[in-house]
Amino acid sequence: MTGSFSVKLKSKKGQFIVNDLNEHTTLGELKTKIVQATAIQAPQLHVLVGYPPKPLDLSQQQEQRDLKTVGINSGETLIVEEKAAPTATAFVPATHTMDDDEALARRLQAEEEAQLLEATGGVPAQVPELPVAPTESGPNGDFNGILLKKVVPADNSCLFTSIRFVLNGKVDNEGSEMMRHIIAQEVAADPQSYNDAVLGKSNAEYCAWIQKADSWGGAIEVSILSNYYGIEIDVVDIQNAIINRFGEDKNFGLRVFLLFDGIHYDPLYMETSQSAAPATIFPVEELGVYQQAEQLANEAQSSRQYTNVDKFTLRCMQCDVRLVGQVQAQEHAKQTGHQRFGEI
Repeated sequence: MTGSFSVKLKSKKGQFIVNDLNEHTTLGELKTKIVQATAIQAPQLHVLVGYPPKPLDLSQQQEQRDLKTVGINSGETLIVEEKAAPTATAFVPATHTMDDDEALARRLQAEEEAQLLEATGGVPAQVPELPVAPTESGPNGDFNGILLKKVVPADNSCLFTSIRFVLNGKVDNEGSEMMRHIIAQEVAADPQSYNDAVLGKSNAEYCAWIQKADSWGGAIEVSILSNYYGIEIDVVDIQNAIINRFGEDKNFGLRVFLLFDGIHYDPLYMETSQSAAPATIFPVEELGVYQQAEQLANEAQSSRQYTNVDKFTLRCMQCDVRLVGQVQAQEHAKQTGHQRFGEI
């Protein structure tokens, strides 16, 4: 007797249940059903499966394999995204151990390049990375490398772009809209936990606000996405030189790292050798990587690589008024409905 099972699809267009499957259903047949349900064409399909979510190989060579063989079980939730034409992501491999002077020189150069990027609005061919000294060795020897920062665009979606990078290894904002929708759904479904006091606005207002492309993400959004993806998200806070662990209480086995300078998020990754792919997801028990993140926070704080959100000067891009600090900006937004601000 052929057993039957179903899978759930999560996409920016909503959630779908595909239940006319069985143990002999092929990946190619499932792809056809995903296209029908989501209206995303097959060449643009990007499907994540498992915890933490990992890309599913949708190549033609895999299409005749049955679902269980490719790792899809009954009751599985598949995250379906729409990807653009593939683009190469440039990485700078760590080929040698740097001394402190060289690391500092590269860090200062990278900061200058990042500031130029933000000032000009351009996208360089090679995105600068910030290194810290390599760990001597991890408990399992797999993460003996240098922790680096990948600079992502300051386009109000840096949090979502950073999370997508640590999950998928590429810099783009293809998943930002979907993540905003996921957050809005979670908040709308639990108005008691996400009340006016927590959100700073009504539940309905927040759900509409977070889905706008120019709305910034923060702790609430990180917490929700940590739970959704089933992975601990550690935010390295430069200003306070601490690491805030989102999902720590859920006992997730894996973690990722984001760097936060007060207004902007960037993802962290590790180069372990010239040939190895950059690592962005680490076992929670891998303390060497965590210690590198702590070191990065302390060094960045010492060199004041952060923005004090209580004192920085902003300009409303809609009425040109000048404001000082996050509180004034929030009050101005509440009074006028303006949401677009630029740092002066």
